[in-house]
Order: sequence, then structure tokens, then C-alpha cells
Amino acid sequence: MALRHAVLAALLDGELSGYQLGKAFDVGVANFWYARPQQLYAELFRLETDGLVAGREVAQGSRPAKRLFRVTDAGLAELESFTSASAKPAFVRDDPLVKVQAADRADIGDLVAQLGERAQAAQAKIELFGALLRRLRGDRTEEEFLRRGDRVGPYLTCLRGVAFERENLDWCTRTITVLEERRQIHAPS
Repeated sequence: MALRHAVLAALLDGELSGYQLGKAFDVGVANFWYARPQQLYAELFRLETDGLVAGREVAQGSRPAKRLFRVTDAGLAELESFTSASAKPAFVRDDPLVKVQAADRADIGDLVAQLGERAQAAQAKIELFGALLRRLRGDRTEEEFLRRGDRVGPYLTCLRGVAFERENLDWCTRTITVLEERRQIHAPS
């Protein structure tokens, strides 16, 4: 997957400025594709040059004009082509996993502290995603929204984000417990 597909998917809900796109990425898309703001602006420029998005200037009174972007028909065709192509299997590439792999030769205190930070970040994202899910479905139940909601894609990807972060939280918590127990068992007497 290229950043272009993530940007096109984020723009499916309507016109967004680069700033709004960055916020949309932070809340939803960043769960499966991370990009710095500079990368988003550069990608918007490339997409516009390629005719996959169209931008327009909007006056804002005393503030500088902002530029809004929307997906073009060519952009929709690009997304359709992307979604119909077979996907490559995902793989995990995560520094904490390498650190835990080396736990028998590492300072357990530092590692436990880092895993604790990771667990806190996972909990914060679970709460953020929960709020987003509630906002997306409104006053409907989840099952009703999934059957009849306008755009179910963002909701389903957010559900995956919750599951991913719960798995991170559970793994970090269990790993901390195991490392702490081992540190006590193997502590010099």
C-alpha cells in the first residue's frame, strides 16, 4: 500500500484541508498507516498533479485562504483498482519485540518502564477509538450501524484499531508481569 491510497481513502468522506487531513490521519488512518504532516502535504501535491484529487482555494476573511481537496473520478478509479488487487500479508516490525527478545541480556527495569509507557499509550488509543466509534454510529447500536450505516469502512477499521491496541495492552501487561517475576526469582540473594 502506498501513502496515496491512505490519503485517497481518508478523503472519501468529503473535502478536507491539509490540516484536517492530518487530524483525520491522527484519529483513524494512523492506526494502519502513519504519516508525518509534511508527507501528507507532499502526497496531496503529487495526487493533485496526477489528477487523483482536485484542490480549491477557500477565502477565510482575515486569515489566509485555505486549500480544500477532494477525490476525483480518477482518484476513485485508483482506489477501486487498489482495493481489487490482492494484498500482501502484513508483518510485525516493532522495536519493543526486539527488546523483549533480548530481555535475558537487558536491563529489565528500563524494559519494564518502556513497556509500561507502551501500555499507557495503548489504553489512551483504546479510549480515543471508543469515542470515535460512538461518534460514528451516533444513537444507533453497533449492529444497526453496521447493517445500515452510510460509510461502514472507517468504523470497521476503527474496530480493528481497538482490537490491535487491546492486544498491545494485554501483551505489554503480561510481559511486564513475567519480567518482574523473573527479576525477583533471579535476583541475587
